[in-house]
Amino acid sequence: MSMDFMFYAVPGLIMAVTVFLAVRVIRRALGLRRAWNSGLTAEARCLRTYTTTSGGSGDSSVRTTLHHVYEFTARDGRTIRFEEEDGPGTTLEGDIVVVHYAEGETVKATAQAPSHIRNTAATVGILTFLSVVVVFCVGFMVTYTEAFGDSSSTDDDPSVSKMDEPPSIDDGSYSEVP
Repeated sequence: MSMDFMFYAVPGLIMAVTVFLAVRVIRRALGLRRAWNSGLTAEARCLRTYTTTSGGSGDSSVRTTLHHVYEFTARDGRTIRFEEEDGPGTTLEGDIVVVHYAEGETVKATAQAPSHIRNTAATVGILTFLSVVVVFCVGFMVTYTEAFGDSSSTDDDPSVSKMDEPPSIDDGSYSEVP
């Protein structure tokens, strides 16, 4: 029983993380689209740029991510500060850039130029990959169930045929002597 749990829990956990990532990807894409479609722009000052690195242990490659911190004043007078990853390397501290933003309780802003096709293609590509991961996990669990499923339910049911199994000494009654 404990081994069965592992063959369902691990793929289930992978699927949960995959669905969580899919929700984040969709939210980010919709946030960008909302900011671009709002028609609101402002001049923002780049307050800070910095990089973070990940990977590099063993055989993995190092990935460097460039971050920018921007600040602008929305049309309602609020000062908005936000951070964005993977911006242009040519934007330096003190530079003025145009940001697109959408008003609301939480302001979603981006310094990226509108690129609906690129945003849609990236979102579809990532969601396709995540869907393949979920389909693989479901297929793994179904295959495991078919191959090593719970056999105790068929042992107690006399209506289930056991034609693939040879007769066993345990199949006869105990009063019969072979």
